[in-house]
Amino acid sequence: MEDAGRGAIERVGLIGAGAMAEAIVRALLDRRVVAPGQVVASDPLAERRTWLSSQYAVTTTPENRQCAAGASVVVLAVKPQQMGEVLADLRGRIDPDQLVVSIAAGVKIGAIVAGLEHERVIRVMPNTPAQIGAGMSVWAATDAANELDRARARTILRSLGRELFVESESYLDMATAVNGSGPAYVFLFLEAMIDAAVHIGLSRPVATELVIQTALGATLMARDSGQHLAELRNRVTSPAGTTAEGLLALEDGRLRAIVDRAITAAYERSKALGA
Repeated sequence: MEDAGRGAIERVGLIGAGAMAEAIVRALLDRRVVAPGQVVASDPLAERRTWLSSQYAVTTTPENRQCAAGASVVVLAVKPQQMGEVLADLRGRIDPDQLVVSIAAGVKIGAIVAGLEHERVIRVMPNTPAQIGAGMSVWAATDAANELDRARARTILRSLGRELFVESESYLDMATAVNGSGPAYVFLFLEAMIDAAVHIGLSRPVATELVIQTALGATLMARDSGQHLAELRNRVTSPAGTTAEGLLALEDGRLRAIVDRAITAAYERSKALGA
């Protein structure tokens, strides 16, 4: 088993067995952070329990309390509208030395602390690329979450991709609008590029391969080159060339303003849901 150092996890209890919970299970097992025998997941749906146990050899149960009992880390991986019922079910059942990690969008740390009557809580805003190990997770913690708790959270989140700790929970609403909702913006832009490529005459399979690989390569360059995005863009843009013409059309369409509006709208919605 891989040595996780101070972030070693003895047992994980996942409340909820949906797509993100499955991504966590798969990542922790693939990276040998834990063995199957150290994972328990609860879910009311028998088919989800059967799927997880058959695919990953982990223990499953319909009982949240049984799932949480004895876990060093309890992960709340349920939908926000289910959180009230889950918190009520687990209230008084979480030991003082257990860490609770919530990935439920919009559910405030204070609500979790009050609902569980438990102080050691970390709230995470992950995103869907975590399902392929390329996620971006932003997280905040209560003062009661000690260094071991935070190390354990990093161990889990780094198995899903990259992670970023923020001091204030208020940043999580902003993160929701960027990394949480962001994949959908990217998918929409890729879809628009593919449709445009088909419009000018490329077949859809060819257009799809060109667009996705181009976006992947450009993203990796943006991440790894160390250069400002404007500098990278300028290197592609020749005077009076095709790229300059295309960029002019995007600027005429107020692309930047539209993106700003989208992220601001998502941020405001995140705050409203949290309230």
